[in-house]
Amino acid sequence: MATIMSLIKKQYIFIKNHIVNFWNVSSGDWHWLVEKPMPIASLNRHLWRLSVPSFSFHFLLGASSIIATLGMLANSVAVIIGAMIIAPLMGPIIGLAYAMVMGNRRLLRRSSLTILTGVILTVFIAFLSTLLLGLKTISPEISSRANPTLIDLGVALAAGAAGAFANSRRRIADALPGVAISVALVPPLGVVGIGLALGQERLSFGAMLLFFTNLTAIIFSGGLVFLWQSYGNFKKATQGLFVSIIILFLLAVPLGFSLKNILIKQNVHNSVTRLIQQRTLTFAARDVREIRVSPRRELLLIEIEVAAPLGSITKTQIDLVQEFLEKELESKIDLKVRVIPVDIFESKNKQTKNN
Repeated sequence: MATIMSLIKKQYIFIKNHIVNFWNVSSGDWHWLVEKPMPIASLNRHLWRLSVPSFSFHFLLGASSIIATLGMLANSVAVIIGAMIIAPLMGPIIGLAYAMVMGNRRLLRRSSLTILTGVILTVFIAFLSTLLLGLKTISPEISSRANPTLIDLGVALAAGAAGAFANSRRRIADALPGVAISVALVPPLGVVGIGLALGQERLSFGAMLLFFTNLTAIIFSGGLVFLWQSYGNFKKATQGLFVSIIILFLLAVPLGFSLKNILIKQNVHNSVTRLIQQRTLTFAARDVREIRVSPRRELLLIEIEVAAPLGSITKTQIDLVQEFLEKELESKIDLKVRVIPVDIFESKNKQTKNN
């Protein structure tokens, strides 16, 4: 046994030496490219500038809010992405994470003030823009930001880590626009304003929950990255990290339920689509326009919109489909079918009639 262990150890040392030699020979003079974190003084000045509630900050944020609101009302992804790129809201949030681990109370207060004024400005501009335009349609881009899930929490955690790392390295600042796009801070605030203007409190609450999730996750993961790079220390950051963990834990509960509901809706939607189109005579040859699934406490509400001639679908057929779906899905179901009347008119050219 000792001989075998000795041979394994020798083999391990041999392989390790070859790998190290190969790396040293191949790396050449690349060591000068190794980038170190910014000095504390430089990073402190950099983040302080990003956290000041200046005119430039509020002007860019206001413009971003207008662009994001118009983009969501028009359901334009490209316009929304443009709004994310110019939004400067990520700066003071990263500054807040840095202030937390450094124990810098002045920067903490300044960053918090900047974030607060920025949030109020963004929501107000979105609210005013929606009222002036008079549009009352809730586009998919708007509704998608009112149902945050654990996926959004994961994105925000990764974005916070990337934002903190990029701000601490001089040569990778080009990554910051990508970080801003990934976490999307302004669009949720825009949805809050849109919801208030339309009287949709539930829409505003869901979007605010998404923003608060992003805010907390960025501060938490950004603080961890700063600590990992030896900025500040755990003793100073303990209180802030503890509060962040508690908030993230509380947020994870509704976000988890939301993700569960989305998965249920998607699975049931796919199953219903397959069942009614492949295994029912009522809908097999019909033009099914839309299928909506809404999980309730003890049952599933399924709404089907179909284009068909009047009288071609009867109440008896719908009852049979409802019983069939309950049996296949093993769940109580309320089925609502909306039939859109279809009349086909054909007017032929006179020359065609004569022929």
